[in-house]
Amino acid sequence: MSSKSAAAILQRQFKDLTDPKKGIPSFHIELDDDNIFLWNIGIMVLNKDSMYHGGYFKGQMRFPSDFPFSPPTFRFTPAIYHPNVYKDGRLCISILHQGGDPTSDEPENETWSPAQTVESVLISIISLLEDPNISSPANIDASVELRKNPDAYKKKVLQEVERSKIDIPEDFIMPESELYAYGNNGNKDNNQDQDQVDEDFWYDSEEESFDEESLMDDMDDNEDEEEEEEEESDVDMMAK
Repeated sequence: MSSKSAAAILQRQFKDLTDPKKGIPSFHIELDDDNIFLWNIGIMVLNKDSMYHGGYFKGQMRFPSDFPFSPPTFRFTPAIYHPNVYKDGRLCISILHQGGDPTSDEPENETWSPAQTVESVLISIISLLEDPNISSPANIDASVELRKNPDAYKKKVLQEVERSKIDIPEDFIMPESELYAYGNNGNKDNNQDQDQVDEDFWYDSEEESFDEESLMDDMDDNEDEEEEEEEESDVDMMAK
């Protein structure tokens, strides 16, 4: 599979995730220097009962050239104090581990497969923040403290939440609920009443059925087109 096919898939997913009508409010996503294989992501927890609520946790997701057949990697920048985050910021989570490893005790349905998407990874990250996996820690100190001294653990997390607020982009409005995530939807001073939602905010769409076979067909079509373009180029060169 060529990197062009991976780039095309990532372009579609990036477009969906940054669309005000489709995007998930918990994430603020931008490309790093217009590189479709490197995404800068701000993660926010909208659950007001969470100790992570109000924080803006920066991370970077890097994609391989054969995506989605290999998983991306994710790193918090800077690292956060969490049982499943290494001290260099790398995230340890099953969905980012390649499936089919006979030496792994992780269930196959929890590891990476080509049917996974960036959206499913991001949702899993939010879930892991709220519910750490202390049985398989990346940061042993954090795991032990969470079990033995949860108050001290919570105090450190709340300190990181406050620190993280300095990373909120100047022109970004922190969402308070899923209805106020992007652009004017996040501006409470606009003419739209907070209890009302633009009738176009939610829209009907027919979800495409997705499976690995159809994904393979799409990639084969992309590669066929690339081969045809190369052949036409070669013919033009010979004609000259």
